Amino acid sequence: MSYMSASVEKIKIPGEIRVLIVAAFIIAIGFGIITPVLPQYAESFGVGAFGVSAVVSIFGFARLIFAPVSGKATSKFGESGVYITGVTIVGISMFAVAFAQNYTQLLIFRGMGGFGSTLFTVSAMSFLAAKSPPSIRGRVSGAYASAFLIGNISGPLVGGLLVALGPRAPFLIYGGALLIASAVVYIGLHRQKNGKRHKVADERVEWSFGEAIKEHSYRAALSSFFANGWATFGVRNSIMPLFAASAFAGTGFFLDGAQTAAVALSIFAVGNVLAVTFSSRLSDKYGRKPLIIIGLAVAAIGTGVLGVMTNPILFFIASLIAGAGTGMMNAPQQAAIADLVGQERKAGSVMSAAQMSSDIGAIVGPLFIGWIVDMYGFELGFAITGAILAVACLVWMSAPETNVRV
Repeated sequence: MSYMSASVEKIKIPGEIRVLIVAAFIIAIGFGIITPVLPQYAESFGVGAFGVSAVVSIFGFARLIFAPVSGKATSKFGESGVYITGVTIVGISMFAVAFAQNYTQLLIFRGMGGFGSTLFTVSAMSFLAAKSPPSIRGRVSGAYASAFLIGNISGPLVGGLLVALGPRAPFLIYGGALLIASAVVYIGLHRQKNGKRHKVADERVEWSFGEAIKEHSYRAALSSFFANGWATFGVRNSIMPLFAASAFAGTGFFLDGAQTAAVALSIFAVGNVLAVTFSSRLSDKYGRKPLIIIGLAVAAIGTGVLGVMTNPILFFIASLIAGAGTGMMNAPQQAAIADLVGQERKAGSVMSAAQMSSDIGAIVGPLFIGWIVDMYGFELGFAITGAILAVACLVWMSAPETNVRV
């Protein structure tokens, strides 16, 4: 076992995947740059809270409705072309957002960015599945996820500094960064000799969603993608700041409610990054299933108790636990789908369905939990979110391991 582990450690991540990892960091840091300034920019068009929320939500809604298109495009035209097209579309949309003349244009251009986003997200997932050596799929998924996480953490810090340049500057800078990322991917992926990469891609067989859904492990992955979207991309970003602003206002803590929320989100991200670094490699050695189950269970506990954490320090600890659990299962669940797809099949529709599952959770979760919070309070809202993660954990318990080496 030790000899095998040493051999696996010596396997390097392929150069074309490293290109995508670099691009992922550029994309993520840019996304982090605009996230803090987008609500205020939308508000400058004379709209209220609902109008601001619509600008934020239209991006995710566009990702959801265009995901099937991106899956079919990836299978028909190939991952690299669709990826480059998607990144370029998002880049152009950022320039358009910066020069929007009215609220309607802002909404349309932001939706256009969501379309481009689903193109490059689905094609990247399919590309990683096709190009990752089977013995290091977890490590590849972890490296790609870490690039996004570190970029998302760094982005708001950079964005805060760019605000002094004017409200449109962050969007122009992000658009330029995306076009650079598109060029990096184009140059990096199209220096293959003798067209071998395209020949391999053309020989792959299409794996339909209908075939994939028959696999218990794929159904389990859809459940964990949905739970992760609900809890991490939905409730964490929308309900947690509201809870912090309500629970810790006027408590005498040296941070006010909004600052406490910001610190909690950062602590969540730190726990996420730390967990990803070891869980991805462990899933290559011990299997995807144990890491996913443990991660979902830890995230369920950390998230479920947030609503009763009236002490800021305990709130931070719960956020760290929730972040660690999410990071623990994130890369292994990506690798699990890559295991099922393998290197011999095209899987655009399979990957787009997984992305749709996450996006549905991210859209429905905040709306439903927001209603629960208004009616019954934060305690029940976070408890239900923890239960959603726990249900996904139970689904994975009965699913077979996907890492055939283990």
